[in-house]
Amino acid sequence: MTNHEDLVRRYFKLAPAADPEPYFAQFAPDAVVEDEGLTYRGVDAIRSWRAAVPKVSYDVRGVDTVADEHVARAEIAGEFPGSPVTLTFLFTFTEDGRVATLAIRS
Repeated sequence: MTNHEDLVRRYFKLAPAADPEPYFAQFAPDAVVEDEGLTYRGVDAIRSWRAAVPKVSYDVRGVDTVADEHVARAEIAGEFPGSPVTLTFLFTFTEDGRVATLAIRS
């Protein structure tokens, strides 16, 4: 059985890493990311989204599971207006532990 909290924490560990390939490898080929009102479908679209995201640091404040969704609250700090900000990250995962969906909410 997969420990979903570990998968969520893996996301936040890989997101700021210098080598982006492990970050992208954690997404299913047909993964969907929603951020700031826009939807990105598939790893190529997720790559484009990440290219536009400023470099930030993450401080995970907690991870909870509600039904099949895994909810993380994280403080994000970086060079962007309003920094730092606490956001909610809503994850679902495939059976093999890859990110199927990610929705980021303020």
